[in-house]
Amino acid sequence: MSENEKVEQAAAAKLSAPKSEKPAKKKDGASKKKEPKPNAIVRACRRIARWFREMKIELKKVQWPTAKQTLKSTGIVILCVIIVGIFIWCFDAVTASVVDALLNLFGKG
Repeated sequence: MSENEKVEQAAAAKLSAPKSEKPAKKKDGASKKKEPKPNAIVRACRRIARWFREMKIELKKVQWPTAKQTLKSTGIVILCVIIVGIFIWCFDAVTASVVDALLNLFGKG
């Protein structure tokens, strides 16, 4: 058999071999070099980049309100803030009056 025929037979044997078999380990101890882990800065940058990609995907899923809905909601919030502010102002005025009355009652005012 010529050298070319041997090479062709070896190649054919590789192709016909079942893929579930693992290739034999090299006996000289030379295995694949393990790639070094990226350092902490690179890992942090990758995590930050992944966070921004995921945030962009999530923001595309958001159902944004219309201008009319935004104005209506803003008006409701402003109205509620004014009402709560009036209640706090009234409570402050009443408590200040009570404190002044008590101080005057006991002669420290």
